[in-house]
Amino acid sequence: MREATARSIAATVIGRVFTDRAFAAAALDAEIERHPQLDRRDAGLATELVYGVLRTYGFLEEQLRARSTRELPRSAEIRASLLIGAYTLFFLDRVPAFAAVNEAVDAVRAVENSAGGYANALLRSIGRDLETRPRPTLAAAVSEGAPGWLRGELRRSLGRGDAAKFLASIADVAPLGVATRTVEDRERVMAELREAHPDLEVTPSALSPRGILIRGGVHPSRLAGIGKEFIVQEEGAQLVAMALEAQPGDRVLDACAGRGNKSWFLAHAVGPEGRVVACDLHPRKLEVLGRYELPRPVETRGVDWSVGGGGLPTDFDRVLVDAPCSGIGTLRRRPEIQWLRERASIEELAVLQAAILKNAAKHVRDGGRLVYAVCSVLREESEAVVEAFGQQADWTERLLPHAQGTDGYFIATFTVRRA
Repeated sequence: MREATARSIAATVIGRVFTDRAFAAAALDAEIERHPQLDRRDAGLATELVYGVLRTYGFLEEQLRARSTRELPRSAEIRASLLIGAYTLFFLDRVPAFAAVNEAVDAVRAVENSAGGYANALLRSIGRDLETRPRPTLAAAVSEGAPGWLRGELRRSLGRGDAAKFLASIADVAPLGVATRTVEDRERVMAELREAHPDLEVTPSALSPRGILIRGGVHPSRLAGIGKEFIVQEEGAQLVAMALEAQPGDRVLDACAGRGNKSWFLAHAVGPEGRVVACDLHPRKLEVLGRYELPRPVETRGVDWSVGGGGLPTDFDRVLVDAPCSGIGTLRRRPEIQWLRERASIEELAVLQAAILKNAAKHVRDGGRLVYAVCSVLREESEAVVEAFGQQADWTERLLPHAQGTDGYFIATFTVRRA
């Protein structure tokens, strides 16, 4: 058995993304945990290779096809090794070209020895071209290589200028966002993180008073105080929860809670006198909430909002509908989504989102607050759903990576009137 390396782990993860439709983050975490002997530097390189290839996949595939004398290999592992080799040649100039080629060829030969010569010729062709022409920027490769349907939808939703900026932002490495229990906790938690992890850059969020941004490549599970003093929560996701304007003592329904991160955020906002009910189609996801120390336990329910409200009360002060969506707004963190989604799935999601919003709205008291949000920037999942809902929004906002620095979101708030 070959000893695991950063490149072999990256190849395994990339192969799983395209053969099993796995999410890269979960697959990468699993592979790194399987190889505890991997040092932090190699784990960091594996991460860089996985996300780099997934961001530039369209560009890399085009470059490989243009130079190949035959169809690219069908083997997921061989293909992943070729992509890693090409990515290294184009974008990791700290790695000598001969080393990038040799490592990729060795990886291909380990799977199929007879394919080694083909891989060598293909990658050396790229290396020779780069000796006489400038490397493309990462942002340009990401933008030019994005799938055509996505480029079209972004232009229709954002306009040509913002669509181009959004695509370029996928090349950025987003900071890790965490949320503290209270506003007052933030300064102390930042000081503790800086002391425990002096090699990390720890800064306050400019958008969320409970938010902290961390840069430096640490895995969240290794942060001191995780799960007790704070949880991982992206900066824009905190803004979604904040849009509910939950107050101490409020009764809050988190209709599509997923794994309950916003429920955690809201539980600390309403305090021990408040009530938070977290629902999801798959209630087992919510079991994680039972591990946290909260001012008052969050109640959990399994509800299919596409058909009804599961018998829940209709007098909640505030209801959050963070609806299931395409996730297009999160491409900085989950670049594989653009290759796993199809145009038709956006239409199906929009129908589901409209049904969920309509049913969840029935559980807001007269004069209460309703928030609809998606981690998407596409109009079909955003303004079009609000229009189908048929009630005038108090306000709407679209968060964009290149504008606010967050992941991409759409947020709409409503004051519900029964009369």
